[in-house]
Amino acid sequence: MRAITFVFLSAVLVPLGVHAQTESQPLDKQVHVQDGGTRVMLESIAVPPMANAPFTLTLQTEWVRSLDGGGTITLVNERRIARDSLGRIYQERWILVPKNGRMKSHMTTIQIADPNNHTLYSCFFDGPHICALTTYSETTSTVYKVDGPPTGPLPNDRGYATREDLGHDFIAGVDTVGTRESVVYNPGVFGNDEKVTVSREYWNAPQLGIDLLSKRSDFQSGKQTFTVTNLDLAEPASQLFDLPEGFKVSDRRTTAAVAPN
Repeated sequence: MRAITFVFLSAVLVPLGVHAQTESQPLDKQVHVQDGGTRVMLESIAVPPMANAPFTLTLQTEWVRSLDGGGTITLVNERRIARDSLGRIYQERWILVPKNGRMKSHMTTIQIADPNNHTLYSCFFDGPHICALTTYSETTSTVYKVDGPPTGPLPNDRGYATREDLGHDFIAGVDTVGTRESVVYNPGVFGNDEKVTVSREYWNAPQLGIDLLSKRSDFQSGKQTFTVTNLDLAEPASQLFDLPEGFKVSDRRTTAAVAPN
C-alpha cells in the first residue's frame, strides 16, 4: 500500500468579475473593464475513499475575513457529503453567502467519485446540465496521513513550527483525536516585512478518516471553520450515487495512468 498526503479542494469559487470584449460583440458596444481583482478557491475538508466506513453528514462552513478599516466579512454555507462502503463519495457544492444576509445559497455542483472505476463526475446545475467525467486516481487501498510540520525550525530559516497533541474528544458521538499546529514565518518568506502566523486545529475521526471539526487562521485568507453536523453512520442510499436525470456526460478523461489497487 502507498501513503499519500491529500488536500481536497472545495468547489466554492468567489470571483470578482472582470468583463472582457469578445469577437462576437458589436464593435461599437461599450465594455467596462477594470484592473486588479482576485479569484479565490476555498479549501474544504479532505474526504478519502475509505472502504467499509460509510456515512452521511452535513458540513457547515464559516469564513471570516478582516477589513482594513476594522470589522469583518463573514460568508457561510452548508452542504451534504456521503460515502458508501465501496468508498464512493458524493459531495454537493453550494455557494458561500453573507452570514445573516438576504442572499440565499444554492447548489451549483454535485460530485460523485468512484475509486473502483476511477471516475469522477462533476455535474453542474448552473448553465447547461452537463456531468464532466474525469479520472479519479485515488483508491481504497491508499493509506492517508494528515500532513503537518513537526515541532522545530523550518528549513532555510523560514520560521518555526509548533505541533501540540490535544488528546481525544467525542464529536457527533464519534471518537476524535485533536491536533493544534502553528507556524510562524520569518520576514521575507511571502514578501512580508514582519513575522506572520498560520495556525490550524483539527479533530480527526480515525474510523472515518475525516476531520469532524477543523479551524484554520491564515494571514492571507482569514479564519475558516468547518463543522460536521447530522452525522449518520448508516449506509447511504445507492441512488445517491446515480447521475442526475436529464444531464449529459462530457468525457474529459486523459490517458494518464491510474495507480493500481
